[in-house]
Amino acid sequence: MKYILSFILCLLLHNSLLAQTHTLDYYVNQSLTNSPLLKDLNNQILSSQLDSLKIKAGLKPQINGNGGGLYAPVIRGYGYATAITNGQSVDALISANKTFIGSGYLKSQYYALQLSRDSLGNIIHLNEQDLKKNVIAQYITAYGDLQQYKFNQEVVDLLSKEEDLLKRLTRSNVYRQSDYLTFLVTLQQQQLQLAQSRLQYKNDFALLNYLSGIRDTTFAELAEPAITKAILPGVNSSVFFKQYKLDSLRLNNSRKLIDYSYKPKLNIFADGGYNSDLSYQAYKNFGTSAGFSLIVPIYDGGLRKLQYKKLSLEEDTRLTYKAFFYNQYHQQIDQYTQQIAENEKLITQIKDQMRYTESLIKVDTELMRTGDLKISDLILAINNYLAVKNLYTQTTISRLQLINQFNYYNR
Repeated sequence: MKYILSFILCLLLHNSLLAQTHTLDYYVNQSLTNSPLLKDLNNQILSSQLDSLKIKAGLKPQINGNGGGLYAPVIRGYGYATAITNGQSVDALISANKTFIGSGYLKSQYYALQLSRDSLGNIIHLNEQDLKKNVIAQYITAYGDLQQYKFNQEVVDLLSKEEDLLKRLTRSNVYRQSDYLTFLVTLQQQQLQLAQSRLQYKNDFALLNYLSGIRDTTFAELAEPAITKAILPGVNSSVFFKQYKLDSLRLNNSRKLIDYSYKPKLNIFADGGYNSDLSYQAYKNFGTSAGFSLIVPIYDGGLRKLQYKKLSLEEDTRLTYKAFFYNQYHQQIDQYTQQIAENEKLITQIKDQMRYTESLIKVDTELMRTGDLKISDLILAINNYLAVKNLYTQTTISRLQLINQFNYYNR
């Protein structure tokens, strides 16, 4: 009775497990949509675009209204010197000023902001690659659990049918009671394996939802991941090397900004309104004024050379990191390519071995029906089949994981 209830429970769990199907693209798209980091980076790009508008606004004439008053009494000869304070004053002015900046300096400022946006865009691409790689890796892991669960279900179904036959043969004294009990222990072990594989799939499936930002506790069957080995782009067009290129452009632009900062700067200003000390004919103190200021750098104490030297050190660091990553990049690509090829050869060998073990089980099953088979031989054949099938699943999943690692550089 316990066996029958256990078998029915496994069937119910199997049916509920396969109620719906989700694809790899579904989880990848959900993870990209739900990622707060990608949203943050996109908002930073929008914020950088506002910085460009702020520069344009700052170059327009700046107009301000200013007002103020002062009263400095002199009591019995004590007080501030009236020659300085005028005793009292009132002013209400509208002032305007404008700073003139060379077009080259302005272009360099805009270019610096553009490079910043390009860097943020590249960071977005890299984070997308990281997120997709992690989600795909977890999807493959959960898919491997599902395949293991289905295989365990097939084995339990197979052993269940053979158990019914063996029970009848035992009652007919074709086999001994000990043979039947030995086989029954094997069946119960596989039922435990089935329950354990279901639990493992449940846990890894929940982790897949977690990584994708999906709030869902229901089961779903995962479709086979459609992953093929990609053709990688050239180094010069890869996002993994683009940041080094952007850093080089940023450093060159920084040199230009340093040079422009040592050019003369001109500022003009004007104001108009009321300004009076109220001492004589205050009603006539309406007027206007205008002027300019000019700054011509002459000597900075060697600061310019120090800024150049700092940029040279940054360039040296950039080249060192680029060379190191270049070697790592090609080492990884070569290693993944070799491992994928080895896994594919191994899978071919395992498939051949699986055909042999499946044929052996069929032959043993026919021999058991006539009583010409030792139960220990059938159990040994089943265990061999389990070992080969498990190796096939593990090798297939390992191959998919390697392709995922290889495809990580496909952008």
